[in-house]
Amino acid sequence: MSPLLLFCILIAYFLLLLGVAHVTSRGANNDSFFIGNKSSNWMLVAFGMVGTTLSGVTFVSVPGAVGLDGFGYAQILIGYVLGYLAVVWLLLPLYYRLQLTSIYHYLDLRLGRRAYQSGAGFFIISRLLGATARLYLVVNILQAVILDSLGIPFWITTLVVLGMILMYTYQGGVKTIVWTDTLQTGCMLFGLFACAWFLLGELNLSVPDSLERMRAQGLAHVFTFDIDSPNFFLKQILAGAFITIAMTGLDQEMMQKTISVKTLKDSQKNLLSLTAVLVVVLLSFLFLGGLLYLYAPTVGLSASGDKIFPAVVMGHMPAALQIIFLIALISALFPSADGAITALTSSFCIDILGIKRRSDLSQHAAERLRRRVHLGFAFLFLLLVMGFKAADNPSMIGVILKLAAYTYGPLLGLFAFGMMTRRMPIDRFVPFVTVGAPLLCAILEYNQAYLLGSYRLGLELLMVNGALVFAGLLAISRRMPAGERPAAASA
Repeated sequence: MSPLLLFCILIAYFLLLLGVAHVTSRGANNDSFFIGNKSSNWMLVAFGMVGTTLSGVTFVSVPGAVGLDGFGYAQILIGYVLGYLAVVWLLLPLYYRLQLTSIYHYLDLRLGRRAYQSGAGFFIISRLLGATARLYLVVNILQAVILDSLGIPFWITTLVVLGMILMYTYQGGVKTIVWTDTLQTGCMLFGLFACAWFLLGELNLSVPDSLERMRAQGLAHVFTFDIDSPNFFLKQILAGAFITIAMTGLDQEMMQKTISVKTLKDSQKNLLSLTAVLVVVLLSFLFLGGLLYLYAPTVGLSASGDKIFPAVVMGHMPAALQIIFLIALISALFPSADGAITALTSSFCIDILGIKRRSDLSQHAAERLRRRVHLGFAFLFLLLVMGFKAADNPSMIGVILKLAAYTYGPLLGLFAFGMMTRRMPIDRFVPFVTVGAPLLCAILEYNQAYLLGSYRLGLELLMVNGALVFAGLLAISRRMPAGERPAAASA
């Protein structure tokens, strides 16, 4: 198919998003941008969050990883379910009781200003790195499929994509992306099932027959029982649970949409619905990965990892499916990037600049400041995407999960300490603990062969990081007097 035609389809899809943004952002202000005026429909939020949770990395990397790990990702998926249940019943009631706009304000109420700023700071680092890694993966595919042949350099492609995202999130923020993410999630899922249906037809297999073929070729194994392996099933399940708690329940982007729903009950229904849909969708992505590895040898294709899905679609599928794939890929790109830029802007304005605490700012001045921060984060995205381009890792899902272990660990430790103890840390020492724990984890990982023998660290590094922060806070804290209660407990 002509790259120029594919490029025109990309522009048409963006214009559709811009039209939705124009309609939904009418009368928007800072409250609309930050939390959607607390009036978002829980069903729209739940469906739209599927796209945010999955992103382009899931769309490309999860099917691609089947060739190496089989259906081993299902071990992490079991942990995801446990993690979502913890967020629903432990964290959401806390956030609604305290009527939070930024979830990190809990740390201010419970542990002090330095804990609050440390938590917000680690969220900003986490989202910057994670979201730009996801953005890089999809932009890189668009570059290879369409834009290289048109002579457009990678940095211009990235700049244009970020410009598109800015245009439809600039005014409405959460109020807009609740609607645009719903549209994009629908497009992404349609692309997933259309490609799987085509491959089943080409292989002349039913679903049960294809699963049997995958099992025979070693593509469908789930559990790893070698305790020394990074993929040992208990480690993967526990890691999946804590990844969800950290990357959903302690993440301003995900919670910003969730707490934009009016009531706690509806917000809980949102996340429970999201959990059910995610299980089905992620299992479908694993199934698609198996089909890709069954199909590739039949057409002499040797691609693997992140490259196999685009290679099969663009080289061996009809034009209609190429268009569907392109739209699905773009739909996987935008929700992870638009929500991240919006959440980073919100967190920086509220948690770092204190925009809601400053009486010297008029509403107009506050909105102007928020727009400047929004543009600043878009520029940082551009720089970091170019950095990932220079690194060019072949499997971005592994990179993202490793980054999460280092950057979400301090958040996990801070919130766990606040919720599980009645102690108060010495405020000025908190940043040293939250920065020191990831550094110790890096030393441990680098020297694991010497320190741990044959045991290899995997995703449980997130839990180790959180535990180190918890222990550090315990060491610099005092027990609160019997009559004294944390501010968060009495709010």
